[in-house]
Amino acid sequence: MVGDEAERRYYANGMARIYLVAIEDVIGSNGVAAVLRLAKLGHLIGNYPPDSLDREFSFEDFAAINQAVQEVYGPQGAKGLCQHAGRATLEYAVTDGGLMADLPDAAFKLLPPGAKVKVGLSTLAKSLSDISDQAAYVEEDGENIVFVVEQCPECWGSSSDGPICHGTTGVLQEALQWLSDSQEFTAVETECVARGDDACTFAISRKAVEEEPEGHKATGSAEDAVLDGAST
Repeated sequence: MVGDEAERRYYANGMARIYLVAIEDVIGSNGVAAVLRLAKLGHLIGNYPPDSLDREFSFEDFAAINQAVQEVYGPQGAKGLCQHAGRATLEYAVTDGGLMADLPDAAFKLLPPGAKVKVGLSTLAKSLSDISDQAAYVEEDGENIVFVVEQCPECWGSSSDGPICHGTTGVLQEALQWLSDSQEFTAVETECVARGDDACTFAISRKAVEEEPEGHKATGSAEDAVLDGAST
């Protein structure tokens, strides 16, 4: 983990708070307490960060929480749990934190879904950079829009064989659904700093996922993913 104070980065208190609350909704207070103890953050048990957008929750602590979730619930369980928490974080940030408030209202509503996604993700990247020390921006790559996070709170100081920023994937999934009037767009992490890449990057298709025939849709929940991950 990064220990030099000059190199420390910070996340908004309220974003970290709702992330923990969302995890607690799935695994309960005892489960969160076990995660926080393993992350050496016992002082947060029953004492979550305040509901504010002040930058006071360190990337180091946020990454330690995610690492502990990985260790307790395994890769699959952690993926479902952290994506669920990421979705909740985006919803909180939009409704309570004013995230995405810079979107042009009338003109934006007239754009087709694909164009809305591009404009909206650029606004999201700027907003996240404004309320935390992460550096995010959007690029274009053929059929995909690429969401790039150069300083990622999820994997800060961590190492892994594969991408582990599932919370950010959840944030993007929720943002994509919100931006596109509830259409489904895929968001897949293709590069991760924890794996040795230069940045955490997420590929997002420009086209919405076609609705699958009734009876063939995925029905798994965060609870299912956690249980499956914990049992493997």
